This record gives sequence, structure tokens and C-alpha cells, in this order.
Amino acid sequence: MPLFLRKRPTEESDDDLLKRYREDGDIAILGELYERYMHLVYGVCLKYIGDREEAKDEVMNIFEKLVTVLPGQEEIMNFRTWLYVVTKNHCLMALRSRKSESVHREAMLNDPHFIMENEPGTHPMEKDDGMDMKRLGECIERLKEEQSKCIKLFYYEGMSYREISGRLGLDEGKVKSFIQNGKRNLRICLSSEFGVS
Repeated sequence: MPLFLRKRPTEESDDDLLKRYREDGDIAILGELYERYMHLVYGVCLKYIGDREEAKDEVMNIFEKLVTVLPGQEEIMNFRTWLYVVTKNHCLMALRSRKSESVHREAMLNDPHFIMENEPGTHPMEKDDGMDMKRLGECIERLKEEQSKCIKLFYYEGMSYREISGRLGLDEGKVKSFIQNGKRNLRICLSSEFGVS
């Protein structure tokens, strides 16, 4: 595994290195801190990803992520513990993003809160209908742009309201509203597509 902008190791604590990185923005300082826990990061990545080369790639990706994320994290009590959580969440998101679009669409169709919310005119859909996935995709494309984006990020990429808010620069309340309204519009569209009255 590559070393990150190697400098002579210091005896500084994690907290001291973290503080210096925030003050100086020197990636070499972050590299020294990260290198202390690369074995931990790699082990977690390997556990979740299951492939050595892909796990190594994720170790690099996580370092790049830290470069932008760390300056805004003011309340890290224990860097090792925080990094473990970041690594675990990163790996879970990486796994989700690798799933095929059809898997995510099937999950949407099988979500009882998505299709059925005890509203008049909504009925369960037959899962063995080969056209379900295609029709769902068509209905998503008919949504307003904000609703479509939020629905895709929430269901296809498994993002939380907060993550979508950060990605799209929207208030979390707006994100939730776009998803709820998008789901309602999709149920209407799907009911129409399936000839439900």
C-alpha cells in the first residue's frame, strides 16, 4: 500500500496532528495521521468489500474524502474511533452504489410504504410483472427535477436526508418534502400506468 506523502514520523498525539492539519492544511500532516491507522482502514474495507485490490482502492478514496471532510469536523473526541465509523459507512455506501439499478427499483416496489400507504386508488402491484421496473423508471423520469433527483439519491444510492441535503444544497425539510411528494406522484403515475381506478 502506498505511503501518504511520507515525512519523518513524529511523536505527536492524534489530537495534535489533527489540530495542526486544521490550522496548516498540510496534507502531509494528515497523511502521517492516516498512516497510523491504514491497517485498520484496510481491514475494515476488506471485511466489507471482500476483494483485496478493491479494498486498497477504497483506502485511497477514504483518504481523499478526509481531505475535504476533516476541516469541518470540530468535535472528534477520538480520531481512531471516528475514522472507523467513517470507513464503515464509506464501505456500506460503496456496496450500495455497486448494486444494479434493477435491484434498487425492485426494493422500491417491495417497500410497502412506497407503493401502499392506505390511500384511495392505490393497490399492490404484481411483482412478477416484467414491465414493473420499466414503468417505474418511466414514472421517475416524469417527476419534477428536484423530486426525481431526491428519489434517485434516496433509493438508488441509499443516501440519508442529510446527505442528499449536502449533495444538492437543499434544506433537509425540502429534501424530505421532495421525497414524500415524489413518492405520492409515483404512486399516482403507477396506478395510471397499471390501469388502476
